[in-house]
Amino acid sequence: MPELRLDKFLADLGIASRRELKEIIRRGRVTVDGLPALRPERKLDPETSRVELDGELLRYAPFRYFMLDKPPGVLTAARDPWQKTVLDLLPPELRRLGLFPVGRLDKDTSGLLLLTNDGNFAHRVISPRSGVEKRYYAQVEGDPSEADAAAFRQGLRLRDGTACLPARLELLGPGECLVTVQEGKYHQVKRMLASRGLPVRQLRRLRIGELELDGKLKPGEWKELDKKDLCRVFSSKIM
Repeated sequence: MPELRLDKFLADLGIASRRELKEIIRRGRVTVDGLPALRPERKLDPETSRVELDGELLRYAPFRYFMLDKPPGVLTAARDPWQKTVLDLLPPELRRLGLFPVGRLDKDTSGLLLLTNDGNFAHRVISPRSGVEKRYYAQVEGDPSEADAAAFRQGLRLRDGTACLPARLELLGPGECLVTVQEGKYHQVKRMLASRGLPVRQLRRLRIGELELDGKLKPGEWKELDKKDLCRVFSSKIM
């Protein structure tokens, strides 16, 4: 890995703003390989250099990955001048990482949303070629039937001519179902259910690939993901 400036190394970890980092470095709070590092422009190897802040070892991670339980009423966007976005739910140190949502959930849809600063990862998750399944719980008007489930398995064609890949519709009881899709067209789950006379009243995403929403999270809460979690995203089978 190429050498990095000390201030770039610290900024990539979201520790503070660039301006605040200069003061932190000037005060001698940062050491590199056991020696005080007083210059922001000092170069280091992020893989082999031992960097500490106030005696705490810092491990370099250029890309970060998070799970968020998105609440309804929040916009899936990195920023918006008028509405609250999912990034506004994070603390300042995470907002400084350059995170963005992986795909999108409608404003009134809740549940599992991934956030990252890794563009390649995001592309793999949302690309139809990857076949990453997304599973939703839906409350609908009307009662889903076996005929609806069969139509989903065959692949629906929506009223505007949009062709949808085969999907799964699992019946849970009156007015309730699970929907699993392998693509992410605009308002797709809502439009698919509406095409069968089942307008959506509530929609919540439960799973991406084999990565399930952590039931310990409350709406608006988040947690960082590890390598095992990321592998689960791509471990689901294409329908």
